Amino acid sequence: MLKKTVAGALLVGTFFAAGQASATELWDNHLRGVDTGLAAGALPPQGVYFVDDNYMLSYKGYASNKETSTKLDGLVNVPIVLWNPGLHFLGGDYAVAVAQPFDYTSIGTGGNQSAHTGTFNTILVPAIMSWALPYDLHVKGSVAVFLNDASSSQNAQNRPEGGVGAGNAFTTFEPGLGVSWLHDGWNLSAQMQYDTSTKDNSSVNAPNNGSYQSGDQFSVDYTATKTINKWTVGLGGFQQNQLQRDKIGGVSTAGTVGDAYGAGPIVGYQFGGVNVQAQYTHDLLVHNDVGGDTFNVRFVVPLL
Repeated sequence: MLKKTVAGALLVGTFFAAGQASATELWDNHLRGVDTGLAAGALPPQGVYFVDDNYMLSYKGYASNKETSTKLDGLVNVPIVLWNPGLHFLGGDYAVAVAQPFDYTSIGTGGNQSAHTGTFNTILVPAIMSWALPYDLHVKGSVAVFLNDASSSQNAQNRPEGGVGAGNAFTTFEPGLGVSWLHDGWNLSAQMQYDTSTKDNSSVNAPNNGSYQSGDQFSVDYTATKTINKWTVGLGGFQQNQLQRDKIGGVSTAGTVGDAYGAGPIVGYQFGGVNVQAQYTHDLLVHNDVGGDTFNVRFVVPLL
């Protein structure tokens, strides 16, 4: 029961602090590699679950494939509540989730760093459906909405201390698809997301009262782990690709399409009813983005 609960816990799509060196306007909504280690196609049994990710990053900026002097450090806490009410629809299990990330970022060049703390856009996931298929296959679909309610954005008027804002000044819609093969302790999974966003009309991002439109993005988190008794070990990886150029005032902007790929080890342990999992990821290839090293510690706790 506990093993199935941990394997099936959904981590809703969160975000990645891209900063001013990014191909995107400010933040990517999906925190790269954050879903590694989870069974992407499954849901936990009926109940209420608390998931808490603690994501630490140390990045440098890249113009094309060349490293720049931009440096970005961050701490991101992502508390998530998932509820599986035990409802069945079209042969699958239904669940909902909500997340409210918090973040600290420090960005700059050389020794000139500016820090900022705040809340990211609230994430609502009103529909999650999971199906158990033959041959130990599981498939899960979801729809997430990132609300335009961050405590600050790139607009300097609501972050006078400097740094980058805590979130985005637009709404993002994120359909997701997860696929897993779960057999004899093995978890082979891929969690896919497609992000499309509304326009940002804030004055800083859109000079001359224009609008800023971030390009659509596609991301995948990969998992290959083996659970033996209370221990889980394996590898995780990710890819994150922007599919379109950003637009300012409706005009496509060169140099705004970025890509990142990375991989690293996963280790987890079951402490009674609480599962703890740690992941280290190193970015192997970065293009027009920021990249480097991340370390994530996740807690999964059944509440009801």
